[in-house]
Amino acid sequence: MANIKKGDLVQVISGKSQARGGDRGKQGKVIEVLVDQERVVVQGVNYVTKHVRVGQTQRGSKTGGIETHEAPIHVSNVAIVDPETKKPTRVGFRNETVTKDGVEKTVRVRYAKKSGKDL
Repeated sequence: MANIKKGDLVQVISGKSQARGGDRGKQGKVIEVLVDQERVVVQGVNYVTKHVRVGQTQRGSKTGGIETHEAPIHVSNVAIVDPETKKPTRVGFRNETVTKDGVEKTVRVRYAKKSGKDL
């Protein structure tokens, strides 16, 4: 089971500080998880510029120019944010019993561990 999933609120915990033009300390939602590369794409974090070659669409309009979009960052550089304290925290798993249609089933569930002073 994965620690970070699409839609989670995460905080960048490494890299340059915001005062030096970096993204450390920024929070954002996970847009995409690249499991094979162990990377995540976070909304509003790690913007890069991409130069796109000019081309034409079906309707004849021109495309291309300079685009900015989020680039993936390594999973180890982000931490999940605890929904109660709004601080980065670690993730644990516990088994819970779920009753559905009269049938009990044991399921592994993610939970935010108690947030430390400042992870």
